[in-house]
Amino acid sequence: MRQPITSWGNLAAVEHEVATPAFREEAGLVLSSLLEKTNSVLAHGLGRSYGDSPLNGGGGLLVTRRMDRCHFFDTTRGVVRADAGLSLADLHTITIPRGWFVAVTPGTKFVTLGGAVANDVHGKNHHVAGSFGHHVRALGLRRSDGEVLECGPDRNANLFRATIGGLGLTGLIEWVEIQLQAIASSDMEVENLRFDHVDRFFELAAESLDWPYSVAWVDCLSQGATLGRGIFSRGRHAADGPRLAQPARAKLAVPLTPPISLINGLSLRAFNAAYYSRPGATFAGRCHFDGFFYPLDGVHHWNRVYGPKGFYQYQCVVPPAVARGAVTELLARIAASGTGSCLVVLKNFGDIAPAGLLSFPMAGTTLALDFPNQGARTLALMADLDRIVASAGGRLYPAKDARMPANLFAAGYPDLADFKRHLDPAFMSDFWRRMDRSFQTQ
Repeated sequence: MRQPITSWGNLAAVEHEVATPAFREEAGLVLSSLLEKTNSVLAHGLGRSYGDSPLNGGGGLLVTRRMDRCHFFDTTRGVVRADAGLSLADLHTITIPRGWFVAVTPGTKFVTLGGAVANDVHGKNHHVAGSFGHHVRALGLRRSDGEVLECGPDRNANLFRATIGGLGLTGLIEWVEIQLQAIASSDMEVENLRFDHVDRFFELAAESLDWPYSVAWVDCLSQGATLGRGIFSRGRHAADGPRLAQPARAKLAVPLTPPISLINGLSLRAFNAAYYSRPGATFAGRCHFDGFFYPLDGVHHWNRVYGPKGFYQYQCVVPPAVARGAVTELLARIAASGTGSCLVVLKNFGDIAPAGLLSFPMAGTTLALDFPNQGARTLALMADLDRIVASAGGRLYPAKDARMPANLFAAGYPDLADFKRHLDPAFMSDFWRRMDRSFQTQ
């Protein structure tokens, strides 16, 4: 069926030939059928990637969200194997009441296991747990020639490393087996600490290494003596209490896309001032894990607030030796532009070897924020940020990208040539098509 599909950034709706198998056992036939109708295919989960990596304009899109069965769950060892279309939200309902939680989670639970592998997602605990791929024990990969392989650290290991963080370009991930972490409660022990300058963030991060989870919200419009002011949050799983998969609270939603972006200089400045000054900006106590890990999931379709033109997300990481200076320069440039988002995330990654050939996390500090799409003005701002990141020896996150130049991608990922050897020739995305065109003209 032909239909337009957009990514989470809502920059453009792109026509695809779409198929949604009901069961994993149908995936091979559906894949073959799509390739008979189109010249390329790509797996697509819940569509939470921001840029063009989950799109394959004009080609086939195999939507995996109905492939969501759990194969087995060893409640003694915390090992679970499930279809690649199972979401973290649904996985939680199985594992948390039995005392197990994913070892690494991104900022949304509405991501599939296959998507978590393909983008090698990271969380607030990279300095102690690495990325999602570090906890994948095995996966099933279907290639376009019909071959079905079991991949893991000790079998088809090279293809396994290419598939983790491989953006879905090595084949169709059909199932995933992961190692969970034991928890005593669904509650978190949390401390929120207000800080008045980005320099204080680095001090707090250094003081919080014994906390498994840490992250900061930053006021992207603050300048001068308050440049990069924000709220530092650190947490750990509570030692006792209930094990509830979902909190008992109402859900909000953005019912429709407004005619213009609701995120502008005036609304952003008002929100940031109120959020920084609110009573909860300094807090020590307990909360349900959902509020700590997934604050935006409480507002369905929040991406609509950016209006019909959508938004870009920009996420970079810069090495530890230059992180303080580079992050200060990035925040100063963003503040001077007068644009940005309500949710600006700043956190440190640990010095842990990457799980995949194209894994984004590396030792250093990562900054992520959204920019309302204002056309050439926004693209020029991000090009300025690119120059700062490139000069620092950093990289951008392909899962968040919609316009990264190919030379920055190549410079940031030294294993790119090795990765290309594992590509499945029938799997393609708009992101890779854009990169590949640039590679061929250089």
